[in-house]
Amino acid sequence: MPMVILGHRMNGRQAVIQAAFLAIMIVMIWGAVTSARTNLAELGISSGFAFLDRATGWSYSFSLVDKSIDDPYRQTLWIGFLNTLFLGVISIVLATVLGILIGTARDIRNLAARCAATLWVQIFRNIPLILQLTFWYAILIHMPGPKQSVSFLDLAFLSNRGLMILGLNIETNVVVALFIIAAVAAFALNRYVETDTRKKLEIWFLIVAVSSLMAVVLYTPEGEGVFSVPELKGLRFVGGIPVPIELVAMIVAIVFYGSAYIAEVVRGGLEEVPKGLVEAGHALGLTEREIWLRIKMPMALRTIIPPIVNQWIFLMKATTIGVAIGFSDLFMLVSTSITQSGQTLELIGILMAAFLLINYTIAQIGNAINARLKLKGH
Repeated sequence: MPMVILGHRMNGRQAVIQAAFLAIMIVMIWGAVTSARTNLAELGISSGFAFLDRATGWSYSFSLVDKSIDDPYRQTLWIGFLNTLFLGVISIVLATVLGILIGTARDIRNLAARCAATLWVQIFRNIPLILQLTFWYAILIHMPGPKQSVSFLDLAFLSNRGLMILGLNIETNVVVALFIIAAVAAFALNRYVETDTRKKLEIWFLIVAVSSLMAVVLYTPEGEGVFSVPELKGLRFVGGIPVPIELVAMIVAIVFYGSAYIAEVVRGGLEEVPKGLVEAGHALGLTEREIWLRIKMPMALRTIIPPIVNQWIFLMKATTIGVAIGFSDLFMLVSTSITQSGQTLELIGILMAAFLLINYTIAQIGNAINARLKLKGH
């Protein structure tokens, strides 16, 4: 009986060829691994992952959780993974929002807005990302000191020591719990609640608001306010959340660079909307804003989601350029770990597996969004 693989019928001869090819690949990989182990043993270099339990003995600049030079390699690599994920998610969200705004500006009738948006795209799309990162980092490290810092409504302060922003007097694990609650609520609403998207968003925001209010009431330290406001005392700021210069430069460079590409994707999607639909909207008396919200963007989303997901994956991979300015992302910590431990193959394998996991997850999220927007029967 012929075999059926991935929806295609396969006869006996094809099955044998496929099995033989798979067997050859397994033998080649096994031979390469065995040869590598033998060569490493002859050079006196140990192989395996036992080194992950050893203390690193070195420090780095940025971490979302508590860190120490006595941390084992597994903890250090986990911190690098969190730093990369944190930077990537923030950059992707900001680049997408900014890219949609710029792409929309390139599609409207206002000549000044169109020219400004076009200039933005041409500048940030055509300059290499690492050059942009170096440029912004050079500007930021030459900012004034804390006493002459640039203030944003007295809630955030930018100086050559970094960015101090308004924070909450709530423990990190409570914030993580809120994020989990919001994610579970969004999944449950999307899967089990039969109502329109706008109503789902209203319910979701209500759940997040109630959860946040409970966190503020129950977990704010006694005698302290809800917010931690940065204040200048002497030559430094106290309170608030410190954001290092390296992270600020990375976010600015990646967001500006990514927004230029996303803007072009959005512009192309908006231009593909049939002009007859736009004219019908004008005939019904809809404003330009209503036409964008109800006609152009809903139709364009089905075209722009796949290329935007590709840009998300690219921006996540672009976080590796942080090594150029000393940002402690996963790539930099893996590079330092290789120098200190000599476990090159194992650490490169961990780095590859981490990015494969992150980017595969992004691709699956994009596929899920694309499936939700797909017209029935197509």
